[in-house]
Amino acid sequence: MATVVVVGVLGYWAGDQMGYSRSQAEVKKTQELAGQKAAEDAATAANPFKAANPLEGVESNPFETAKKVLNPFN
Repeated sequence: MATVVVVGVLGYWAGDQMGYSRSQAEVKKTQELAGQKAAEDAATAANPFKAANPLEGVESNPFETAKKVLNPFN
């Protein structure tokens, strides 16, 4: 009878240890994935090349057309 109890307790303890190790690995993996996602989100937010260009359609030199019109030597 005592042997059955000892075997039962050892089996429970071994199963508990394996479950604990497995849950620790899952928590670590979840934390790594969350960190990677946070880093990707921060990089996407800080990347100016994926943002809309606020100067799109603006001429670099607005006086260029006036210079062409007002030049009497053309």
